[in-house]
Amino acid sequence: MTPFPAHVHAERRRRAAAQATEAGLDGVLVTPGPDMTYFLGYTPSAVTERLTMLVIDAGYPDAATAVVPRLEEHDLEIGAVGGVETLAWSDGEDEHEVAARLLRDGGRYAISDTAWALHVLGLQRAAPEASFEAVTRALPLLRAAKSPEEVARLAAAGAGADAAFREIVRRPFAGRRERDVAADLAELLREHGHEQVDFTLVCAGENGADPHHAASDRVLREGDTVVMDFGGLADGYGSDTTRTVHVGEPTALEREVHDAVRAAQQAGVEAVRPGATCEDVDRAARAVIEEAGFGEHFVHRTGHGIGLTTHEPPYMVTGETTPVGPGMCFSVEPGIYLPGRFGVRIEDVVVAFPVGVPGLEDVPDGAARLNTTTRELVVVE
Repeated sequence: MTPFPAHVHAERRRRAAAQATEAGLDGVLVTPGPDMTYFLGYTPSAVTERLTMLVIDAGYPDAATAVVPRLEEHDLEIGAVGGVETLAWSDGEDEHEVAARLLRDGGRYAISDTAWALHVLGLQRAAPEASFEAVTRALPLLRAAKSPEEVARLAAAGAGADAAFREIVRRPFAGRRERDVAADLAELLREHGHEQVDFTLVCAGENGADPHHAASDRVLREGDTVVMDFGGLADGYGSDTTRTVHVGEPTALEREVHDAVRAAQQAGVEAVRPGATCEDVDRAARAVIEEAGFGEHFVHRTGHGIGLTTHEPPYMVTGETTPVGPGMCFSVEPGIYLPGRFGVRIEDVVVAFPVGVPGLEDVPDGAARLNTTTRELVVVE
């Protein structure tokens, strides 16, 4: 992943401290994973049972402390950014007692979702008066608003996924297994800039009625509707797109279902407007599918955030009243799933109210798609 400048990480930590204060928290505890990459620009060379943790104290927004094994202190000094002190501990010490010195008595802290239970329980033992909450519960929007530079990376990842789709539909489908097509998609994603492939779901015919069906030995044949959901990380940022194709000419029902999903997906994108909430996006897409008579067959949320991971807050689902804000990037992916028959899903990643993003048109009152491949029903051989 191409590193961001040091001042970017410092500004992110200041923003985290401000959000923690607003939420009534005393700080944020960051463990290895996407949060540490985001706030420190550092990824440990090996994630082990040894505690590594960045402590962002809400009262000191311009300073943070990284608790690290002494074995890796030099590694952090090379990779870390300015404004961060290190507190090293040695094998034989109680690392949780060391970290607890940085916590306030009775303090409330958000801690990374990726924190090992070993360390959460250790901190609870070492600081029994403190309390800890999962960061996506306490501060769900901590990484939600993307900078123009982050959006540009997401757009590049989306372009790589789009290129993979354009190539896969030129290859034969009939007579091949789902897992063969999935392997091709993974190869194409890597060819188009992805250093990590997270998923390549290929779901043919009746398997398409299962939104999370994994590619199997099921052989594709004439008459199959095929759902392909694929993505991963390129330069550290995620792609996630779904397109539904058909092997040979589709039936009238298959076209009807695909048209309904395409209209719902368009409605979800158009629902991204100033003042809209996350659930407004879900409701707009769902209303179209319900009007078409397939409401009971739309069985999942309309979308999820994307950034350093391919699934993260915010979530486009009824009951999520968080306002859609500038720079939020998320999927819009309605679907219809007819058990035992077939399924259809169409997914794009969009960015809300983008302004000043290289390569994207300014849309101050709406959403820009980061996927540009056709949403029509593509017929493959």
